[in-house]
Amino acid sequence: MTSELDRLLAAAVDYQAPPATERAEFLRKIGEEIEALGEGLLTVCAEETGLGRDRLAGERARTVNQMRMFAGLIEEGSWVDARIDTAQPDRKPVPKPDVRRMLEPLGPVGVFAASNFPLAFSVAGGDTASALAAGCPVVVKAHPGHPRTSALVGEAIKRAVSASGIHPGAFGLLSEQSIEIGVALVRHPSVKAIGFTGSFAGGKALLDAAAAREEPIPVFAEMGSLNPLFILPHALATRGDKIAQGLADSVTLGVGQFCTKPGFIAGVVGEDLDTLAVQLGDLLSKKPAGRMLTEGIAGRFKKLIEERRGFVSAEGGGIFLVTDLSTFERAPELHEELFGPATLLVKCSGEADLIAFARQLNGQLTATLHADEEDMALAGKLTEILREKAGRIIWNGYPTGVEVSPAMHHGGPYPATSDARFTSVGTAAIKRFVRPTCYQSFPETLLPVELRNQNTRKVWRTVNGELSRENVA
Repeated sequence: MTSELDRLLAAAVDYQAPPATERAEFLRKIGEEIEALGEGLLTVCAEETGLGRDRLAGERARTVNQMRMFAGLIEEGSWVDARIDTAQPDRKPVPKPDVRRMLEPLGPVGVFAASNFPLAFSVAGGDTASALAAGCPVVVKAHPGHPRTSALVGEAIKRAVSASGIHPGAFGLLSEQSIEIGVALVRHPSVKAIGFTGSFAGGKALLDAAAAREEPIPVFAEMGSLNPLFILPHALATRGDKIAQGLADSVTLGVGQFCTKPGFIAGVVGEDLDTLAVQLGDLLSKKPAGRMLTEGIAGRFKKLIEERRGFVSAEGGGIFLVTDLSTFERAPELHEELFGPATLLVKCSGEADLIAFARQLNGQLTATLHADEEDMALAGKLTEILREKAGRIIWNGYPTGVEVSPAMHHGGPYPATSDARFTSVGTAAIKRFVRPTCYQSFPETLLPVELRNQNTRKVWRTVNGELSRENVA
């Protein structure tokens, strides 16, 4: 099977990114081809994953819309961050050269599809969309949990390649889905970056393999999160019942298989917290049981719950675990993500304990505060801590549901992701798969179009320190 990988990457190396307008049309065509798969795609995906058709229809729309979002981004063009400093030949004591800089494609990208979003984080997911938008060719390792879905979407992308007149090396889908082919993809000398969504163990293995290469490459890995949710005293006292309902819905959404599921809840001990615990446990126990994505995921979830049996307070379609801060600190197994419909309440003795709990957290995708005006002083202290711990901080909401928009950040400090500076959702995701190139005293005809004196694309550029869309005199 290595021959297939070699063949796909040989074609990828030959790929030269076409102009942005052509890439944008290519991305839109991918969306059209996915939509053209119709109800058949949803039927196959539902059979393979157990996810409902309404959920999958929404995910298909998200997948298509992010293709269109990136198409609009690259058509507008300012994302390349073009910078131009014109020459000053008469400057003393040393003449100043003409220097121009912009972001350009990194090269072939290997993408590992996720299990829990078989469309939006899979073959045509955000990693693929952002890499193609950047001008990089992509080779995808499909997830074994939805092989037929992956094949259908892969063929749709190939049809878009053909219809758009794009070089066929732009996209490749590996037919093999083994761990070994994944490692070979990371180690292949033609690959310049990796996009991954999955477990910490899987992401860490890819990081290690990439670092051990003769030419190390970046791995942009999203590796899960516990997404702590803090309920502050006044909010708990005045609307604990509503918070309990929102939590029960969030914890069990998608059978708890969202990387943004609230896996930790923290509050101050007392009658109000006891009431919320009873309500939340009752709500979770009454949730209907759902089919998990794969037998392996279901088996691991069951095993982890059995290992935590002494902390289980309520059990049903959702599972509720309870502990106190001192026990939590002594039990490292409670710090591990439970990928499934379960959450853990950590009872803190007072506000100081809440702050101590926040300080000991490792990197997270999200952190949430439920607070009222009367909680502002404590909320301010927690926010100062949480902005160092999480990539997205939510106020009086729930972390499940990641809006696909230019301002969204879906990432966080290690071990939530491998590099907190980058996002896998939103238009900023394109920045993972580019690098800056600087051209000094170059002939105008050899410069990328975005760096030439005539700003034919009318993109925003930084010219001699000032933003401008004008031509360079």
